[in-house]
Amino acid sequence: SSGINAEWPLRPGEDFDKTREVYRTCLNIIPHKKFTFGKIWLMFAKFEIRQKDLSAARKILGTAIGKCPKPKLFKGYIDLELQMREFDRCRKIYEKFLEFDMSNCNTWIKFAELESLLGDTDRARAVFNLAIRQPLLDMPEVLWKAFIDFEVEEEEHDRVRALYSSLLQRTKHVKVWVSFAKFEASIEEGARARAIFREADKHLQQNQLKEERVLCLEAWKDFEMEHGNAQSQEEINKKMPRRVKKEKSTDCDSALIPLL
Repeated sequence: SSGINAEWPLRPGEDFDKTREVYRTCLNIIPHKKFTFGKIWLMFAKFEIRQKDLSAARKILGTAIGKCPKPKLFKGYIDLELQMREFDRCRKIYEKFLEFDMSNCNTWIKFAELESLLGDTDRARAVFNLAIRQPLLDMPEVLWKAFIDFEVEEEEHDRVRALYSSLLQRTKHVKVWVSFAKFEASIEEGARARAIFREADKHLQQNQLKEERVLCLEAWKDFEMEHGNAQSQEEINKKMPRRVKKEKSTDCDSALIPLL
């Protein structure tokens, strides 16, 4: 059918106007407020790009996100402007994308990555800072990790510490404590790393989070084996869970008994 033929690049001598009309007719038939096919809008825009009509392609995609904002359409529009090296236009589309859905962590991250790639560290940081202040986020742990990784890459160690501290005010998950300590160890700040492990251990013990505490202690022990001395290694060994034999045990030969 002509609708299918519209997808393929036209050969010299073929009817561009007829193909364009096929797309327009198709888009007029679709009740966009009820449902839409993002692919058709993108195909139409790509058709106009092949005809070297960038302004027509932009108009199509602008109309598309106005009538039926969908992630696929925003991404397609951003990709077009990236190929054209029109970075200010990319920023504006990202802003519209986020107005459509401010909870989408991946969009925030991609926006910040664009600013970082353009060498605008302050803009990238501003995007991240705005993102973590959103009341509703679909994948907050991914967003926080991306922000922390960004500051690590920038070697902004105090900013990394501030982020971890802010994150620990929101969640006391053992993985956050361990990641924070490993960061300090990675920049040869052994005393800071050890202090974080101690604080984490104290919190987990007070809240009787036994399994989480075991995970923390194991990470702490790995750290001491690599960076510690005989005294610090002895300290962590004393804290480690011990296995004791249980008499008349039907389920298992031994049980893990944390020294809490």
